[in-house]
Amino acid sequence: MSIHCTIRDRIAEIVFDVPPVNAFDSETWLSIPDIITAAGKNPDVHCILIRAEGRGFCGGVDIKEMQAHPERITILNRGNYLTFKAVRDAEVPVVSAVHKFVIGGGIGICGASDVIIAADDAYFSLPEVDRGAMGGASHLSRMLPLHKVRAAFFTGGNIPAAEAYRLGAVEKIVPPDALVDEARSFCAVMAGKSRKALVIAKEALNGLEPRDVDRGYRWEQGFTLEMYMHEDSQKSRDAFVETGKAAKF
Repeated sequence: MSIHCTIRDRIAEIVFDVPPVNAFDSETWLSIPDIITAAGKNPDVHCILIRAEGRGFCGGVDIKEMQAHPERITILNRGNYLTFKAVRDAEVPVVSAVHKFVIGGGIGICGASDVIIAADDAYFSLPEVDRGAMGGASHLSRMLPLHKVRAAFFTGGNIPAAEAYRLGAVEKIVPPDALVDEARSFCAVMAGKSRKALVIAKEALNGLEPRDVDRGYRWEQGFTLEMYMHEDSQKSRDAFVETGKAAKF
């Protein structure tokens, strides 16, 4: 039960296995960037695959930790920022293979990735408004159109994989039991190409983007801190931990 990386056939496979829902505390978030960066720098790696075991891809941050230790928000913010930046800055292409829930920080990982392959039971969600937090819209905006992002953010609603596919965020939708094999097959196509060409292409494509997603996320994090300092934030976290539902205001 951890986050581990194995390398085979030029593919670095990073697997989340943190029960019950792959929701990471601040220490775990801080550990992920080094794993991703090391994989990308490995001369034997041509592609990185990020996937998960368990009930869903990623439940975001550990709300219970933030409920008990709101003073750790700056540590958590840094871990999130460095993780997403590591994904986007990885020297080689990064593919995220997702199933069931992709929530909060899971959106950051997917939004920073180069390609997303989803099981047909997957959905994407940013419930930050209901959790007394902010953040994630910068990376969701890398996946989806502006008004879709705002509707999802303001309501805390879910975007099914089929809808994300229709809007161009998801490359391929597959049955849940075929997700790992399909993702590995997709990565194998890239793994068979020149590493040098992939590294140059990744740098070129990142440089072509019309906006800096990392700076955008840093902007958001300032509002995350502001929200965490408001009494409504603690009320939201308490309600989620105690009832699993959004607080009433």
